[in-house]
Amino acid sequence: MSTAASLTELNSPGDGQTSPAPPPRRKRKTNWKHYGWLAFFLLPSAVPLMIFVFRPMISSLWISLHEWNLISDMQWVGFSNYTRLLSSERTWDIVGHTLLYIVGYLPIVYFGGLALAVLLNQRIFARAFFRSAYFLPVITSWVVVALVWQWLLNPSNGLVNQVLGFLNLPQPGWWTDPTWAMPSVIIASAWKDLGFVMVILLAGLQAVPNDVIEAAKIDGTNAWQRFWRVTFPLLSPSTFFVIVISLINGFQVFDQVYMMTGGGPSGSSQVIVGQIYDLTFRYGRAGEASALSWILFLIIMLVTAFQLVGQKKWVHSA
Repeated sequence: MSTAASLTELNSPGDGQTSPAPPPRRKRKTNWKHYGWLAFFLLPSAVPLMIFVFRPMISSLWISLHEWNLISDMQWVGFSNYTRLLSSERTWDIVGHTLLYIVGYLPIVYFGGLALAVLLNQRIFARAFFRSAYFLPVITSWVVVALVWQWLLNPSNGLVNQVLGFLNLPQPGWWTDPTWAMPSVIIASAWKDLGFVMVILLAGLQAVPNDVIEAAKIDGTNAWQRFWRVTFPLLSPSTFFVIVISLINGFQVFDQVYMMTGGGPSGSSQVIVGQIYDLTFRYGRAGEASALSWILFLIIMLVTAFQLVGQKKWVHSA
C-alpha cells in the first residue's frame, strides 16, 4: 500500500462515522440602542425635512391629479394634467429653452472656472485678493446681479453695446430681442457662478499629488502634456461634482430669467420653473404647475442617475 493511500485511510472517518458538524452560527443581535441614539441625533434635521420637504412633495403629487385655482375646491382629473402638458407644443418649447440655457451655460462656466482655477493655482501677485474678488459674485443677490447686467446689456446706452459700437461691431438688442434674450441670461449666469466652479476646481487641483507631477516632469513632458494627461484626469472627481451640480441648477434656473426678462420677450426665454410659477400664480392652474414640477423632478432624477452610472468609466482618483 502506498504512503498516500495510508494517509488517506488514516485521515478519513471510519465506517459509520461522520465528520463533526460545524458549530452553529450565532445570530447577530440587533443593536437597538445604537439605532435609538442614531434616531435621537437625526430628529432635529429629520423633522423639518419631513415637514418642509417630503410633505410638500407628496402634497404637490396629489395636487397634480386635480384641477385647482388656489381658491375653489380641487376637482379630480387623474393624469389629464400630465397628458395635456406632454401633448402641448408650448411645454416642449419651454423644455427646449431650458436645454438651450444649459448647453450655453455649462461650457462657459466650466471652462471659464477651470481657466481661473489653473491661473490662481500659480504663485502670482495678490492671489488671495483675486480669489476673493472672483468669488464675490457668488454671494451677491440675483436682484443686484440682474440689475447690473440689465444696465450693461442695455441696447441703447449699455456699456457692452458702447464698446461694440466703438469697435464697429454689431450691437444686439440683448434682453429686449427674442434672439438674444437667452444669451443675455446665460452671460449673466456664467459670470455669477464662475467663482463657485473656480473654488471647487481649485481644491481639486491642490489635491493632485506633487510626486505624480514630478514624475511626469522627469519623463520629459511639457506643461500642456502634464496638464492634459496627468492633472486633468485626476481632476475628474471635481469635474463630476461641478457638472452634476451645474446641470441640476441649470434645469431649475429661474431667478435670473424672472429678474432680467420675465420669460420674454414673447416667451423666448421662458424656462420650466418660470412656467411653473406662471401657471400657479398668474393663470391659477396649480394642478398643471404641480404636474410640470413632477415632470421636471423626473428629468433631473434621470439625468443625475445617468451621470452616476457613467462616472465609473471616466472618474479617476489619485
